[in-house]
Amino acid sequence: MGLKQTAVIFVGYQNDYFADDGILRAVIEESDRTNRILENSIAIVEGLKDTESTMIQTPIIFTENYDELVNPIGILKTIAEVKAFQSGTRGCDIIEQFKEYGDRIITVEGKRGLNAFASTELDETLKRNGIEDVVVCGAVTSICIDSTGRAAHERGYGVTILSDCTASRTPYEQEFYCENIFPLYANVLTAAEFLEGALEK
Repeated sequence: MGLKQTAVIFVGYQNDYFADDGILRAVIEESDRTNRILENSIAIVEGLKDTESTMIQTPIIFTENYDELVNPIGILKTIAEVKAFQSGTRGCDIIEQFKEYGDRIITVEGKRGLNAFASTELDETLKRNGIEDVVVCGAVTSICIDSTGRAAHERGYGVTILSDCTASRTPYEQEFYCENIFPLYANVLTAAEFLEGALEK
C-alpha cells in the first residue's frame, strides 16, 4: 500500500456526531469510545499531513426541509426527525479539529445517505488522484462505514478499515463488524498499525 496511491476517507466527522452537544452524539456515545476515536483519527491526520497520501472527508448535509429524503427509514428517518446535519447549522459543520488542517483534507460534498460514493464525486476524486487503496474511518460502523467500505471494494479499491477510528452504537456491534463482517472484504487494522506500516515504506 503505497501512500501516494492511498486515500483515507473520513466519514461523518461533524458536530452532530462528535461534538459534546451533538444531536446524534448519543447514537455513538454508548460505546464510550468517541473521544478515543477522535484522538486516533487526528493522529492519522497528523501522521499523514506531510506525506503524499490523500485525505478526504465526506460530510452529510441536508436542506432545511430534508426534501432529499423520500420516505426515509431507519437512521435517515431519525436524522430528519431530530433535524441533524441541517445545512447552515453548527451541527452539520466539520469538527473544529479537522478545520485546522484546511485544504489538506479534501472535502467531497453531496453525501445524502449511507454510502459515501452515492450522489458524490468521491470515486472521481479518487481516480483523479491515482488512488488504489482506501482507508475508511468515521461513523457509524454498521451503517455508513460498512456501506462505504463495500462500495469501495466493489469499485476495485483495496480497502482497510481502522477498528479504533470507527464509531459504533454499541461495543458488541463494533466487535461483531470488525471480527466477522469487515474481514470479508477489507483489512482491519488499528490506527497505530496502519501508520506504522504506511510510514515505514
